[in-house]
Amino acid sequence: MRRESQGTVMAKKNLGIIGYDSFHYIVENIERAHTFYVDKLDFKLVARSSAALTQESGQESRVYSAGNVRVCVTAPVRQDSRAARYLRRHPSGIMNMTYRVQDLDFAQKVLEERHATLLDDPVEFEDGKGGRYRYFDIATPLGDVFFRFIERTDFKDFAPGFEDVEDDGKPSNRFGFMEIDHATSNFLTMHPMIAWLRDVLGMKQFWDVEFHTQDVQGKRDEGSGLKSIVMWDEESGVKFANNEPLRPHFDQSQITKFVYDNMGPGVQHIALTVPEIIPTIDELKKRGIDFLHTPGAYYRAMPDRLKEIKITNLKEDPKELERLEILVDGGNDRYMLQIFLRDFASYYDDERAGPFFYEIIQRAGDEGFGYGNFRALFESIEREQKAVTKAAD
Repeated sequence: MRRESQGTVMAKKNLGIIGYDSFHYIVENIERAHTFYVDKLDFKLVARSSAALTQESGQESRVYSAGNVRVCVTAPVRQDSRAARYLRRHPSGIMNMTYRVQDLDFAQKVLEERHATLLDDPVEFEDGKGGRYRYFDIATPLGDVFFRFIERTDFKDFAPGFEDVEDDGKPSNRFGFMEIDHATSNFLTMHPMIAWLRDVLGMKQFWDVEFHTQDVQGKRDEGSGLKSIVMWDEESGVKFANNEPLRPHFDQSQITKFVYDNMGPGVQHIALTVPEIIPTIDELKKRGIDFLHTPGAYYRAMPDRLKEIKITNLKEDPKELERLEILVDGGNDRYMLQIFLRDFASYYDDERAGPFFYEIIQRAGDEGFGYGNFRALFESIEREQKAVTKAAD
């Protein structure tokens, strides 16, 4: 069952969000992360924490960039650091999402009127060149994950205390990574987050779905289900997807497993857009990146399914999609192509690497989330988890 449900929630005053600025990823092994972003994804190291900031904060940070995507990767160098505290409670994962706003004072006023919890007073920095950087953080129903809102005025650095890394002149971002398409989080119960996104951030419901795997539909003695609601900020287009398990077999759900492995709710994955997904995935596989497996039955059923959803203009070769295990969905001659990397814990065979993963997506007119692909992702993760469990027995 799926429903498109745009505009069903009473309009809220917009916060003036411009879009994503970055996200902050906490790791135990920063050199391993460097290899992943630079050598595998072809991101560029563009900034790092200064010696003074590293000493003051007790943590080392590096910023990697491709297109408009920026990830700040941080590892503790002292046990009293914020990163160390995060890692005592969780494996590696996202600690905060950062959004740019047009007017920080206005965003603060609106958020306080809606009873947002600011974690401190707003902070302001000037760079001595006329540039200004202002921000504040707010708590979220994601527990140890907070949201940061920033306003930049002619401030060129990544953030105060960061130094630009000298350009080595080498080409980067050969895959053409463009934007963060959306972020997705997992919960045992997602509705506190839905209410918070609606009533505090002023977002509206964009899309929702619920389903069981074929196992449950067949005999209800195994398998699991999922509910998902996507919220969005209409003005900026920022989307935040939210998942929770669906009974029966609540504990068998891969959503439940993520929450247990993450030691609490958290950001499960971030989707990155590319202009051409086939050459991107082809090269990433050659570089050793692992993706979730899609069974051959998906592609045998694809011609009939494309007819059913009225996709007649697929430009990509279906044989290439099957070879690379890329998923396709959409409707009425607007489609999307997507694929999901394996989570870092299985990629590195290290549970401390965490259950977070990336999605890569190419949009060809469709702005939805792909009901059929959503099910394929869910069942692929579930199959992999069963295989790991069987191997361990």
